[in-house]
Amino acid sequence: MRSVCVFLSSSQGRPADVAAIEALARELVRRDLTLVYGGAHRGLMGVLADAALAAGGRVIGVIPQALVDFEVAHTGLTEQHVVETMHQRKAMMFTLADAFVVAPGGFGTLEEAFEQLTGMQLGYHTKPIVFLDVEGFWSAMGSFLDHAAAIGVLRPEVRTLFRTASTATTAIDMLAGS
Repeated sequence: MRSVCVFLSSSQGRPADVAAIEALARELVRRDLTLVYGGAHRGLMGVLADAALAAGGRVIGVIPQALVDFEVAHTGLTEQHVVETMHQRKAMMFTLADAFVVAPGGFGTLEEAFEQLTGMQLGYHTKPIVFLDVEGFWSAMGSFLDHAAAIGVLRPEVRTLFRTASTATTAIDMLAGS
């Protein structure tokens, strides 16, 4: 594992989210892992990139031109790839990453994460993924997936693809051990 893509919010989040994201950035740099992310300077995305850069890390952003036009692109990254569409963004992040961490986020974060889980379910890839469960952020999702498995719309073996870690160190350990 040489690179980790992190899916997370471009909104600010809670103070605990900020602390967890800063810890994740430091852990990635400590392990000499390249950070791949959505390329924005705002919210938790900006916190992650800034913390990784401040720790001396390598940070690769991938952002659609429309978001560059909205002036949300981070301008101080190691590399910033500008693509035309969100689909191209996800494809490039997938290509650049060896593994995935999903931090607190909304619709975009969920969409990116579940595309990776679906790819694993269908056998398209075996890149590991873990959800960083800051103060129980993902516990309701786990309950929902348990419910989906209990009523038979999600196979139990697929339910196990959704894994959580409560700390950055544990998350990266889980990815490394996958």
